[in-house]
Amino acid sequence: MTNIRQRNLGLDLARMTEATALQAGRWMGLGNRLKADAAATQAMLEGLNELEVDGCIVVGEEGRHELGSPFQTGSRVGNGRGPEMDVVLDPIDGTRLVLEGRPGAISVLGMTPRGSVWSPTAGVYMEKIVVDRDVGSALVPECIDAPAAWTLALIARIKHKELRDLVVFVLDRPRHANLIEEIRMAGARVALHNEGDIGGAILAASPDSNVDVLMGVGGVAEGVTAACAVKALGGSILGRLSPQTDQEQEQVALAGLDLNQVVTCDDLVRSDEIYFAATGVTDGPLLDGVQYHRGRAKTHTLVLRAETGIYREIRAERMVEN
Repeated sequence: MTNIRQRNLGLDLARMTEATALQAGRWMGLGNRLKADAAATQAMLEGLNELEVDGCIVVGEEGRHELGSPFQTGSRVGNGRGPEMDVVLDPIDGTRLVLEGRPGAISVLGMTPRGSVWSPTAGVYMEKIVVDRDVGSALVPECIDAPAAWTLALIARIKHKELRDLVVFVLDRPRHANLIEEIRMAGARVALHNEGDIGGAILAASPDSNVDVLMGVGGVAEGVTAACAVKALGGSILGRLSPQTDQEQEQVALAGLDLNQVVTCDDLVRSDEIYFAATGVTDGPLLDGVQYHRGRAKTHTLVLRAETGIYREIRAERMVEN
């Protein structure tokens, strides 16, 4: 533990997300998923394996890439000579955004001491509500079953806003048709996004952003990864497994998981020693994307450390190969 504190592990993670974003950004707008995923994954893997930690992936990417991924649940990363750490990551949160040249894609990486992060043995999707630190203490488990209008009224009251001034981040999915209608009927505004709910959760947890809350069903891996950033920002998250297919429902049942259990930030990440970094791949509301120009590249990175409450933004420029 002392070794981690002697150096800033968050800056090590930032170097890795920067390197990953630089590789992923080369594929923006080119429509080649395989090459974009491969380039980003390889860059992050190379960085992780040079890091002096004994890392273990707690929620992997199994089934999310056509050619597979080295980042499976339980996979070991790091050179094995450092402290034991749980690792959460997504080389590209919003791959389709990169392929289509759309805003909001980021590269993310987080670490906490071993055994800190919730890692369900089954389940692909979960319901989520994410808010910032101003609202966090009022976000109780009952909110996840409450009508959207009730939860939004609560958020508006605490933030001293009119309901019509609230912005709700929602993934643009058919499964959210009823939720979107509820939000609109309540009078709040919906910000629909094709992908990128890790970035959306960070926006919802950031006091100065234009997003007041994230709502809806998204990936478990993305929810657990986002929880590291949300907790570091002082925000709150509620989550509950939400199987979307009969097969997923069966897997969750066989694993003996409780579909009624509502998990909080402290359930998802049971430590305050959190290091998290995210670098923009394409321009977005959270981070600027990678810019390339005549053998140089600029990156925009967010670095969080929960224990100290430090929030850093790093803008870097470096030489790159053409």
